[in-house]
Amino acid sequence: MINYVTAGESHGPQLTGILTGIPAGLTLDIEAINAGLAARQGGFGRGNRQQIEHDTVTVTGGLRHGVTLGSPLALTIQNRDHAHWSDIMNPTSPATPENTLRQVTRPRPGHADLVGGMKYGHRDLRNVLERSSARETAMRVAIGQVCKQLLAQLGIELVGYVQQIGSITADATETSATVAELNDAITTNDLRITDQTKVDEIHDLITATKKAGDTLGGVIRVVATNVPAGLGSYTNWDTKLDGQLAAAVMGVNAMKGVEIGDGFAAAGSYGSQVMDEIDWHAEDGWSRLTNHLGGFEGGMTNGMPIIVKAAMKPIPTLYKPLQSVDIQTKAVQKASVERSDTTAIVPASIVVESVVAIELAKALTATFDGSNLARLQTMIQTYRDELQAY
Repeated sequence: MINYVTAGESHGPQLTGILTGIPAGLTLDIEAINAGLAARQGGFGRGNRQQIEHDTVTVTGGLRHGVTLGSPLALTIQNRDHAHWSDIMNPTSPATPENTLRQVTRPRPGHADLVGGMKYGHRDLRNVLERSSARETAMRVAIGQVCKQLLAQLGIELVGYVQQIGSITADATETSATVAELNDAITTNDLRITDQTKVDEIHDLITATKKAGDTLGGVIRVVATNVPAGLGSYTNWDTKLDGQLAAAVMGVNAMKGVEIGDGFAAAGSYGSQVMDEIDWHAEDGWSRLTNHLGGFEGGMTNGMPIIVKAAMKPIPTLYKPLQSVDIQTKAVQKASVERSDTTAIVPASIVVESVVAIELAKALTATFDGSNLARLQTMIQTYRDELQAY
């Protein structure tokens, strides 16, 4: 079964990822992974760091001649900005007055700074913010893009895009839009939105917000198609795949809510309006007439497109900082200011897409033998045939 771990600090030498459970025999497109990393760095409203970093992935294990071996896949992404922090973020040299000049003692509201310092006993909150930074999500995107390539080999497509920025909703697509149609729509602008008529309005909102020293959040939507029915299980609470997806999405920095299908809107509807009626045709097998439940019933995929939405709070780092208290002096002061974005909703849509890809790949390799790609493809196709004949 697929699993992964990441390591590295925001201004440390590099990010490292170890991905286990990827089948042998998958030809990796490194340029496609790098394209995903580039997309994560893009978007209107980003800060100056994106002019420094030009992320590319290096695979140092688990790959030979471009093909996965079935052993752990080791990936690295260099932090180019480390050159400006090499003394302060040196992993091995002892602390000195010179290399501790940029200590952080005024925690930022909404960040991990204060609670992380309390939990781990850090008196320099940089030890917290360097790891809790969203810089780590670059490696999750790299890992997610590997899983996305695996899913493509299994006939599964997915895409994440932006539905809302601040108070402006910008989704002009039909609910039945294909992944290809969504991709075509969102790649025509720098906001990953499908409603082209809202681009200028949102640009103006972001520009005004930046001038005010404030930040914006938004809503992300991920669609995955051709996922076979029956992934996940109703038999125990922790085997429900929608719960695993929700946990993975909530694990992305700044996410404060997750919806599957109609989500919270379903709470204000009648059951007759929400439940997806069942249909069957000889040529297509089982389906639903609607998809209010977002492709899940009983914690299991039901064969309909998976719809996951995530609510992202505004970035907590403000250029007009809020009140804080210095952890050393206990004096009331303004919070520390670190370099940040006005909004990171565009890159976050790539990150959420990536973690959904990881969870779907994990579910498939947990259900079927994932040792070898050809065997996995055969087993999944046999299973699809069984579902068709049910």
